[in-house]
Amino acid sequence: MNKYGKFAQETWKMTAPSQYALIPDPEEWFRKLGEEAMRQVGELQYQIAGPDPEGEMYLEKVGRLNASRMQAEEIVRVEMLTPDETETEGDDSDEEMPESTRLMHEIIQSFNHGYQEDLENLRAEELDRDNQRQ
Repeated sequence: MNKYGKFAQETWKMTAPSQYALIPDPEEWFRKLGEEAMRQVGELQYQIAGPDPEGEMYLEKVGRLNASRMQAEEIVRVEMLTPDETETEGDDSDEEMPESTRLMHEIIQSFNHGYQEDLENLRAEELDRDNQRQ
């Protein structure tokens, strides 16, 4: 299982344990999810990076590609690898969780919401820049 599958599996175990328990073969399911996430990151990375600007130096390109990969990973993490809020809100096991785990769960949800908004803003900015270049 790749890093994306491991991340998703651990996130689901922590934030949506009752939903996680419903997955018949979690190892296989998260392995496949990780593979699909890796494919999506690869495609999205180059979409975000866009074409090489004229006169771009090697280190500038490396920085641009690294930044686009990180953005792609965050988008995929939010959209594919974390359970929807609806799946975590009604999770009955929340009441059985220790206070520290429940607090961590709330922090992760808040973090994911903030990131999702930031990523949507970044996408809009990228589209604007692409449109201005053309």
